[in-house]
Amino acid sequence: MDSIITVVVAALVALVIGIVIGKLIFAKNTQKQVEDAETLSKKIVEDAKILAETLKENKLLEAKEQYNQLKATHDKEAAQRNQKIAEAENKIKQQQQAVNDKTSALQRQTQENEQLKENLQKQTEVVNIKRAELERHQEEHVKRLEKVANLSAEEAKAEIIELVKEEAKTRAMAHVKDIMEDAKLNATKEAKKIIIQSIQRTAAEQTIENAITVFNLESDEIKGQIIGREGRNIRALEAATGVDLIIDDTPEAIVLSCFDPFRREVARLSLQRLVQDGRIHPARIEEVVEKTKKQLEEQLMEIGERTIIELGIHGLHKDLVRIVGKMRFRSSYGQNLLMHSKETANLCGIMAAELGLGQKVVKLAKRAGLLHDIGKVPDEETELSHALLGAKLAEKAGEHPSIVNAIGAHHDEMEMTYIISPIIQACDAISGARPGARREMMQSYIQRIKDLENLALAYNGVEKAYAIQAGRELRVIVEADKVSDADSDRLSFEIADKIQKEMQYPGQIKVTVIRELRAVNIAR
Repeated sequence: MDSIITVVVAALVALVIGIVIGKLIFAKNTQKQVEDAETLSKKIVEDAKILAETLKENKLLEAKEQYNQLKATHDKEAAQRNQKIAEAENKIKQQQQAVNDKTSALQRQTQENEQLKENLQKQTEVVNIKRAELERHQEEHVKRLEKVANLSAEEAKAEIIELVKEEAKTRAMAHVKDIMEDAKLNATKEAKKIIIQSIQRTAAEQTIENAITVFNLESDEIKGQIIGREGRNIRALEAATGVDLIIDDTPEAIVLSCFDPFRREVARLSLQRLVQDGRIHPARIEEVVEKTKKQLEEQLMEIGERTIIELGIHGLHKDLVRIVGKMRFRSSYGQNLLMHSKETANLCGIMAAELGLGQKVVKLAKRAGLLHDIGKVPDEETELSHALLGAKLAEKAGEHPSIVNAIGAHHDEMEMTYIISPIIQACDAISGARPGARREMMQSYIQRIKDLENLALAYNGVEKAYAIQAGRELRVIVEADKVSDADSDRLSFEIADKIQKEMQYPGQIKVTVIRELRAVNIAR
């Protein structure tokens, strides 16, 4: 038991000693770790201090550089502002100096003006005094003259003026008479010489235009086809062209009657195509007539272009070229209008050259001679005479003012203001083939025919109107949807009554109103 206790005690003592020794060893190890930690912490603190110093120095350097940059920028901007301020100050000083100079000059000018004003006032006073003295002396002189002549001043003036006027009139009349006699003598000789030379150098072809055109046929059998069943073909052709077709016993011939050569030409060409084609019926007739009209419109331009090339005229407006071509289908004084105009143009050019007016005036005279009758072929009817209408058309096309004046004045309807105007008038008279009285009859006849057609066209529902048989018949084609059969009778009566009341005409005029209703459908 004691041994056990001894062992236990020994064990306890050994345990206590082990614990004490373990604590000593642990305490020693702990102290070493603390010392190591302190050493490490000191080293970390020292490194942190060194790093902080380094960062501080870098930041200070960056701050110094940024400060220097900002300072340099500020200094530069300040220098620029100072420079601008200095320039503005200099400019203001210059402006102020200029204002001061102007002010000084103005003051000097004002002083000079005041001096001039004073001098002028003094001179005015002197002049007024001298004027008063002169008027007084003049009045005294006039009174002495009136006393000597027993006439007042006004009476003396009037008497002297009358004497001078009478003497001047006498001398002027004598002088004018001498000049007129010399001018007439010389002008008559020179005019005859120039006109004879111009006519001799111009050999223009003259074509007598009638109111009919004869269309030749290969055989009389075709006449039946042209007439058609119950005359429908011939009526359709007359309605489409406005030309009267006369089919009688004349062998192998049909007479086309119309006062308008253009319509006759459309009818002739259309009839020629229909006969060659063989298909003759109302629809085909209308189609061929329309195509023929378009073809003739193109032909007008070709004729006009050939004419101006032949005469050496350049730069003519296309509308005037078309009108020149259209003159081919008009007559003037028994001549073809285009041939008459070409002849007049050549005469004008020759006469202007003989008068020595220069190449430019010669060209203008030739151009005006060609265009002088363009007012006779208008596209629309107008109340103006052909001379004034031609001048208006030429002005609209941009022609030279001398040409416009020559066209408008060739029948004395405008005042002649250019040298070529009397030349055009003289050459137009030379080229005319009929005397004046017959000329007026021809123009009045054509005008009456046109008035007949225009009178009918003024009514509502009238589509076309043609004066045929030399104006003895007026055919009026109406629109079927606007004019009924009953209205046709009334329209015929009203037109005939209006003609009877408003127009002058020889004989009688037959008014025929044609109304046709068509129903057309297409089989597909």
